[in-house]
Amino acid sequence: MAETKRTQKKEMKLKEDSPKNISEELSASFDPYAIIKSSLSTEKAIRNIEFDNKLSFIVSPHATKAEVKKAVEILFKVKVVKVNVQNSIQGQKRAYVRLGKGSLASDVSAELGLI
Repeated sequence: MAETKRTQKKEMKLKEDSPKNISEELSASFDPYAIIKSSLSTEKAIRNIEFDNKLSFIVSPHATKAEVKKAVEILFKVKVVKVNVQNSIQGQKRAYVRLGKGSLASDVSAELGLI
């Protein structure tokens, strides 16, 4: 009987530390404004908006592709297909976000005041 109590305690401890619970805590504290610092309005960024349906952002140096994708989807209510990340010479981290066919980068950029 003592062994069953030990195994029950171990199982309960494993359930508490499961990745699902940890991800729930992270999602509750997720701040998209901490991930995306600003949008880029360079010639290349405007060309990507017009021809490739891509948006360009300066993001936090510690942000991952998944975090950038989640932040853009939350802030702009669009579907993200792909995220490319580049560390620039100036020490900034840039994210190039390709939007899905149902979402237009030109509409989002108009809301941001880029075009």
